[in-house]
Amino acid sequence: MNQYFDDLETRSADRRAADLAGDLPELIAHAQINAPALEVHLDGIDASRVTNREALAKLPVLRKSALQEAQAKDPPLGEFGVMAASGYAHIFQSPGPIYEPGKTAHDWWRVGRFLHACGIGPGDIVQNCFSYHLTPAGMMFENGARAVGAAVAPAGTGQTELQAQAAAAIGATAYAGTPDFLKMILDSADEQGLDLARMTKAAVSGGALFPSLRQEYTDRGIACLQCYATADLGHVAYESEAMEGMIVDEGVLIEIVTPGTGDPLPEGDVGEVVVTTFNKDYPLIRFATGDLSAIMPGESPCGRTNMRIKGWMGRADQTAKVRGMFVRPEQVAALVAKHPEIVRARVIITRVGESDEMVVQVEVSNADAAAIEGSIQESLKVRGNVELVEPGSLPNDGKVIDDQRSYD
Repeated sequence: MNQYFDDLETRSADRRAADLAGDLPELIAHAQINAPALEVHLDGIDASRVTNREALAKLPVLRKSALQEAQAKDPPLGEFGVMAASGYAHIFQSPGPIYEPGKTAHDWWRVGRFLHACGIGPGDIVQNCFSYHLTPAGMMFENGARAVGAAVAPAGTGQTELQAQAAAAIGATAYAGTPDFLKMILDSADEQGLDLARMTKAAVSGGALFPSLRQEYTDRGIACLQCYATADLGHVAYESEAMEGMIVDEGVLIEIVTPGTGDPLPEGDVGEVVVTTFNKDYPLIRFATGDLSAIMPGESPCGRTNMRIKGWMGRADQTAKVRGMFVRPEQVAALVAKHPEIVRARVIITRVGESDEMVVQVEVSNADAAAIEGSIQESLKVRGNVELVEPGSLPNDGKVIDDQRSYD
């Protein structure tokens, strides 16, 4: 089995830049021509000029709320697809509700790249314990398993005892599913006296893989790696055997931006994950996931050269209600934009007695506190106090709204 899925994984920086210079304009022009909603969203954009990350960062961010609104008006895809809904192989429903298309073409969701990194390929039988019911996860991993030549047991979720019995009977060599469900299957197998020793690989997603749980799998002879994927975008980033961060998939481009904006952050800063997917059947350009992560420096020791992120680090949607009014990250961004002297801002919300209290901490060297306080009322629509702090003193955790009230 080759170490890499294809030669895209080991491209030089120069080749990546050259490929991007051709792929980005082609993608954007294709979206503008074939997806009516994206034609409107990208109105006035000259696709031929978008040849690098810097140019891409000037395009508007596409938020999931925009998809939901469009789909509600024009179901099921809100004209974000490049074909009629009947032209796709599947239409899925995720919580929201929000609808996503799917196709059965070779490695359509690009999960095969991750499974290959897990060592899964010809000769393997994958017990696929992701849901096949309405949501796309089950089909995503089945499509990926077929792309690497593995057989699939479409197990779905639940029925732990039967899952263990099936894994033993068919000789499953690999597991795909959420991190903790594998332990339930293994524990059930132990209780039933079943031998699952042939299962030596696990590809997990959709939940937290805690170090203690990974170690438990390792102790049982199971190499467990995780990936980051979404129903809208498919596969986004994955672990390799090096297990040092997540390597960005070759079919997407990731930006880390200040929550509530489309402004890219420097390497190491925690912010919202914004993804552009090069899937021409369903192109999403600068799609804001609502997830938090950070770019890691350097390249993976495994030899794959694409950007790495730290993995899932929480949610960027920090909207909070203060004294009956919603305060949103984009409002905080508007406040910062009004005052060039502000490096970073953070809203702290607490409860004093029976009243909400709001303090806006701003990183500045020199500033007029009274002027900023006036802008708080204007931008956030809620009265709050300002606290000036030294540049670099606010936590680097991606939060711009820190709601410290207890809801117990």
